[in-house]
Amino acid sequence: MTGHTGGMADPIKRLDAAVARLAAETTGRQRTGTTHGDCDDVVGTVATDDAIGFDPRPLLRALDEAGAVVVVMGQIAGILHGSTELTGDLDLLWDGRAEQRAALAMAFAAVDASLVDDDDKPVACDEAAFALAKVQFATDCASGDCCTPALPWGELDVATFAQRARVVTTPEGWCVRYLRRNDLITMRRAVGRPKDLRRAAEMEALPPA
Repeated sequence: MTGHTGGMADPIKRLDAAVARLAAETTGRQRTGTTHGDCDDVVGTVATDDAIGFDPRPLLRALDEAGAVVVVMGQIAGILHGSTELTGDLDLLWDGRAEQRAALAMAFAAVDASLVDDDDKPVACDEAAFALAKVQFATDCASGDCCTPALPWGELDVATFAQRARVVTTPEGWCVRYLRRNDLITMRRAVGRPKDLRRAAEMEALPPA
């Protein structure tokens, strides 16, 4: 069962503030032709073009309103927990059930998303795309990865992570689901890149939720 924080909780205020701060920091930045797939293991996607105009909220709203149960992981989840580091991509996790594919296709189509598979080959934004273990997406406001437990996650039980995700309701009434702090830390330490280890340490130093 997921944990629901209800109301306008601090996680949404943190996300709103992060989006505003990123907009201010990237105003006037010259594009270099880089995407979230080109980021390095230290700075991360905040240094890529995908950070310019980045705002995950329209897609997250479309997903919830379409009835898709999708969980935020990666640094947006970190920001929801209180991380101060900015990011330029959105990492999503869902359970991969066939019953959810239509809702995901509807939500991504609602924000005019372009999809590619894990080999960067374009795929139509339809139910068949979400039969894949992972798709990469790009919209006017956010780019990133949408993954399922079918990927090789090693010893990580990401299906359980998703099942026990936290839920927060925005002032407008739509919900955001995101990994619990301990699960996010576990995932970061398993990946082990410099930015992951740095962000895991930051998470561990935050006050209890």
